Amino acid sequence: MNSLIHRLLAAGLVAAVVTTGCEKKADSVNQAAAVHAPDLAEVRSIAEEGFIYGLPLVMCYTAAYEFWMDKTSGQFKGPMNEIFNERRVFTYEDTAVVTPNSDTPYSFACLDLRAEPFVISVPAVETERYYSVQLVDWNTFNYGYIGSRATGDDAGDYLVVGPGWQGETPEGIKGIYRSSTDFTIALFRTQLFNAEDMPNVIKVQDGYKVQPLSAFLGQPAPAAAPAVNFPPASTAIDKTGFFDVLDFVLQFAPAGPGEDAIRKRLAEIGVGPGRKFDFKDLSEEHKAAILLAMAEGERKVEEKVKTIGKAVNGWNIASAFGDRDFYNGDWLLRAAAAKAGIFGNDAVEAMYPMTRVTATGETIDTGKHNYTLTFPAGQLPPVNAFWSVTMYDGKTQLLIKNPINRYLINSPMLPAMKTGPDGSVTLYIQKDSPGPDLESNWLPAPDGPVYLVMRLYWPKTEAPSILPPGEGTWRPPGVTAAP
Repeated sequence: MNSLIHRLLAAGLVAAVVTTGCEKKADSVNQAAAVHAPDLAEVRSIAEEGFIYGLPLVMCYTAAYEFWMDKTSGQFKGPMNEIFNERRVFTYEDTAVVTPNSDTPYSFACLDLRAEPFVISVPAVETERYYSVQLVDWNTFNYGYIGSRATGDDAGDYLVVGPGWQGETPEGIKGIYRSSTDFTIALFRTQLFNAEDMPNVIKVQDGYKVQPLSAFLGQPAPAAAPAVNFPPASTAIDKTGFFDVLDFVLQFAPAGPGEDAIRKRLAEIGVGPGRKFDFKDLSEEHKAAILLAMAEGERKVEEKVKTIGKAVNGWNIASAFGDRDFYNGDWLLRAAAAKAGIFGNDAVEAMYPMTRVTATGETIDTGKHNYTLTFPAGQLPPVNAFWSVTMYDGKTQLLIKNPINRYLINSPMLPAMKTGPDGSVTLYIQKDSPGPDLESNWLPAPDGPVYLVMRLYWPKTEAPSILPPGEGTWRPPGVTAAP
């Protein structure tokens, strides 16, 4: 939506707001009155607030639609309520979500919790291999974890329930997790040590299992939930039909604590339960006001992305992901987190220093300069699992095509990398190879601005540590322009 204003101008919608002759204004007021819509100023206020509140839900549904509902999306993973294992890591061809993780082969499941809960089963995993199952609902709340840090390395069965479930926990279940929405996503991450390690990762993935509670108990299944006609969603559709998508998603996301007021305000412009008319019944002036409000809401979200957390040597270090209690009604933070990298982990599971600038604040543009990132001896990122530095296109926040198919440098690659005489490790951030002798340390970059994300999986809590976010005793080194 970066060019939203230009599209509005091209469509003539901005003119519908600013060119308000008396006769036209009277007509639109009469039309708005017919559907009991609030005045233009109130519509803009509601739409801006609603955009910020609803952006994560729309982004989450769009990803879910492309992954599990649209077989022609190019991102389709498989049917809902089944686990799908990626036998690879993400590449530049994966575009459904921004800043995709290319560290760990993923396994995915989108579960419909309306009829009954689901059981997620995990195998025993060797201690040295990190894995996690992140449970994130359509509100983008991370409401629970299974895995190395959260539950250990032993095999186990865990129950995932919907917002209205009132049953008892069956025998043999090690833990119960409650989603705030009727549909939920389970993201499995399994550490890959190197290319030759893929068969071992596949073995772990084959041990993951999702099944309805009735199947787990060997009992008859309850009556199926009503069929859902999932409306099309894509990044293009969302830019023009944002509130239509939000209206659909809200029926599966009961209002939680502190959400009644925003839900009531959205209903005033025809969005969500309790509405008195359809959004499409609004006047053209009201619709144009809403689009302008969306543009302003997006500006505020993008500004928040830039200011999340604290700047340390040019890196933004923040804790932007969590459960409902973590956000505590801060919908702007939740929207900025989704915009920065939807489905990110809680700080205790992974930290994500991000940067677009050098240590001295200049924009990193590898179309103009070469850069380096040097970790002094003994000052690599402090983690219990592993760390990485991933390169993204600065404009799209997607992985970039490059001649060596390398999208990141991570700690498992260290044995093959060159070290300095003092034991330091330098990454070469540039669009062209630094030469055969240094190519092991090369992080290929685009011909233009870049976006770098450092990932610290299961960060250490004892010093040196990146925790608390932005205040820890370990500070990531800054990117510097090469001479």
